[in-house]
Amino acid sequence: MNTRPAAAFAALALSVLPAQAQSPGDFYAGKIVKVLVGHPPGGSYDFYARLAADALKLHLPGVKAVIVENKPGGGGLLATSWFYAQAPRDGTVFGLLPETMGHTQVMEPEVGKWKVGEMRWLGSFSPANSVFMRRRGAAAATADDMRRVETIVGCTGANAQSYQYPAMLKSLAGFKFKMICGYPGAAEYTFALERGEIDLVSSAWNSWRVTHAQAIARGDLAPVIQAGLKRERELPDVPLMQELAQDPRAKKVIEFASAGAAIGRALLAPPGVPPERIAYVRDIFDKMTADPAIREMAAQRGLTLEPTAGAAVQILSDAVTAAPADIIAEAAQAFK
Repeated sequence: MNTRPAAAFAALALSVLPAQAQSPGDFYAGKIVKVLVGHPPGGSYDFYARLAADALKLHLPGVKAVIVENKPGGGGLLATSWFYAQAPRDGTVFGLLPETMGHTQVMEPEVGKWKVGEMRWLGSFSPANSVFMRRRGAAAATADDMRRVETIVGCTGANAQSYQYPAMLKSLAGFKFKMICGYPGAAEYTFALERGEIDLVSSAWNSWRVTHAQAIARGDLAPVIQAGLKRERELPDVPLMQELAQDPRAKKVIEFASAGAAIGRALLAPPGVPPERIAYVRDIFDKMTADPAIREMAAQRGLTLEPTAGAAVQILSDAVTAAPADIIAEAAQAFK
């Protein structure tokens, strides 16, 4: 009797069974994991991505390496598109991508060709209120001045919050902003601010407090407005955008547009990653953000840690894409 087919089948079964029985923790043993960033080095996305990489190295059992890959372009849109459509579906690639991707999906579907609901948030390191920073010597010193005096605002592109938030105040609250876009990233437009080429820049407070703490302390740079659902605890006297709008409807539209701040700097998995692996990494995220060693690591880098669990971030994200159609339409118009 020919036993070769039976032996071959048995060998195949033995090779398959361990993979089927493999635990989520065992999966990462010997693997190289990537954290994708849609922005260049030097801003808060990159800062938190590198914190994520270092924390995952310590908390993912057996992982061979965790590396950060910067893929800038379009204010994070290039990386987000690739991540949704092409990133491996096995949990070896995570993203630290724009918290406004849900807004882009519903307000600019021709640009945001992804479905945030198919991706899975693993957890947020910190909220990320954007702060409008004014340079010393700008003609308009206060938010009220900016309704009367033209203020030159630097930005990366029309799909980035550095453009959209000021554009919204211009449209809905009567601010006299002149937008100058085309800067590659936060480092470039903040240099332009310091050189006096522009008067104002909107960028994440998480980044300002690391890169320009001394300039802010000297008064060379001054925070005048912030975007978010609640005031940043370090900036209790800086008004939110919606507080500067007089029309109640405009306030609602601005609040919708600002909802990404609550998502903040969060780690994301692409569609199709096995649910048990998502649950495992969410648990790892919670443990590593509670680890005193990681909290000390963040503090040494000047980064705040106010973590939100992945399931809670998922709810925040889903609320954006489920917003009323009329609010979405008005926000999209205000961004132009």
